[in-house]
Amino acid sequence: MLSNQLLNKVTWKIPNALALVGSASGETWNGMTTSWITQLSMEPVLIGIGVDNSAVTHRLISEGGSFTVNLWDPADKRVFVKFSKPAVRRGTTLNDRQVRIGKTGAPIFEDAIAYMDCQVRYAWDMGTHTLFIGEVVDAGIRDDTIRAAAMSDTRMKYGGVKRGGH
Repeated sequence: MLSNQLLNKVTWKIPNALALVGSASGETWNGMTTSWITQLSMEPVLIGIGVDNSAVTHRLISEGGSFTVNLWDPADKRVFVKFSKPAVRRGTTLNDRQVRIGKTGAPIFEDAIAYMDCQVRYAWDMGTHTLFIGEVVDAGIRDDTIRAAAMSDTRMKYGGVKRGGH
């Protein structure tokens, strides 16, 4: 029989990028750490992200119709822990990180080494998470010399089966 422990060990070995997702609905903004990111198409360029159905980010993407993917410097790992819970907005900052509003209305982090601003084209409920598929309508690079952070740069783990009976 396949155990939850084995499933977790195997799925945690999948190489995943680690980034911040920006979302907004009206004046409500959020930033969320994510590792479930992938490119799904070249024409148009589509990016998919998996978002927990109970997350604030899920509600904001559903209402706002957009999201940003902000790739991060692996040397600045603390940001991922700070954004593992709903962010605190103060003016034009989220958790004291400066943001600007992208073309879609979702926040872009000024400290990101690169970003993609995505307009939602599809949303598929996959069970515990929704796969939001967004078309990249804007993108930028702040520092092309730094590789993007990966889950393997941290001790964080996400995936497999739900833990703790939640």
